[in-house]
Amino acid sequence: MEILLNVPQGRFQLQRLPYRKHEKLKAWDAADEYLLNHVCEQINLTAENQILILNDKFGALVNALHAFNLVAISDSWLSQQATRTNLGNNRLSSKNIKLNSSLDWPDQSFDLVLIKIPKTLALLEDQVIRLQAVITDDTIIIAAGMVKEMSANVWKLLEKYIGPTKPSLAKKKARLIFVETGLPRQKSIKNPYPIYYQLENKPYQICNHANVFSRDSLDIGTRFLLQHLPLNGRARTIVDLGCGNGVVGLMLAESHALSQIYFVDESYMAIASTKENFNYAFPDRSAEFFVADGLTHFKAEMADLIVCNPPFHQQNTVGNQIAISMFKQAHRVLQKGGELRVIGNRHLGYHLDLKKLFGNCIEIAANKKFVIWQVIK
Repeated sequence: MEILLNVPQGRFQLQRLPYRKHEKLKAWDAADEYLLNHVCEQINLTAENQILILNDKFGALVNALHAFNLVAISDSWLSQQATRTNLGNNRLSSKNIKLNSSLDWPDQSFDLVLIKIPKTLALLEDQVIRLQAVITDDTIIIAAGMVKEMSANVWKLLEKYIGPTKPSLAKKKARLIFVETGLPRQKSIKNPYPIYYQLENKPYQICNHANVFSRDSLDIGTRFLLQHLPLNGRARTIVDLGCGNGVVGLMLAESHALSQIYFVDESYMAIASTKENFNYAFPDRSAEFFVADGLTHFKAEMADLIVCNPPFHQQNTVGNQIAISMFKQAHRVLQKGGELRVIGNRHLGYHLDLKKLFGNCIEIAANKKFVIWQVIK
């Protein structure tokens, strides 16, 4: 049976990305419903109003409010693509809608700002700092999220940079936060992001934008993977899939001086960090950088080596759907005899999916928390 988002603005068919047959998870949550009901009942919007939407996961807010002038900002390529797909599926016009990346902020002011609380608090901090330049004393600001996602630090950030907050009652385990624009505008406030650190035992400076995993130092999973990378230098075409800040690809570039390196991530901030890091480390060398749904747009059988540290969550949903999608893409893109090397937490059991897909899977290394697997096409 088809499940539709049913809100005062209408009924909308919404799907998640990456697409899975027999998807059991909805493309919206109770916080989306709560927010859209409040907007309809309590805010008198006109065709002239300018609305800014932050972190709309799969386009529920954009689809419901499509008739107004919208700018929607997200750090997720998949979220933006899902928004476009859902607008098309619902036969809705996108002429009043701009979909911007997390680093592409408009220079206009807004009458209404709707914030879905992101998983990463650093991203929220980066966003509320950037908000200073696009809000006025009359801007209405409402944040929304599931109660379990809204720590005390969410309130602290909103109050530190914008003004006093007032929470709504919880409904269906969701809550709204109404934010007063009570503080003087701080357009010149210094944004602490991106953060920089020196890579351990290397002369490389590492840039990390706000939504990049492990911003302050090398995370333990990546450190373990770096100890077990292919070092024979034979691979001529290498892909760092789900690259984050690109440290793995940097080390592969160092040991494969003649290889072409491709960096792929669905986070705009990840790719921006990777570009800066690669250009700093190898100013006289080129690489390719893609914000995309994995290897969807790569040619078949073009890579010799793919290294992947897959995420095991999508926003606040934990699961292996992203990893499995990456493995299938890698199988298509690898040349015959090409290698995929994957790191994952022990409990995720990636080897079962890898062996089913490739017909082989070898454990390269393991510790108490992580396992590194090698498969050959």
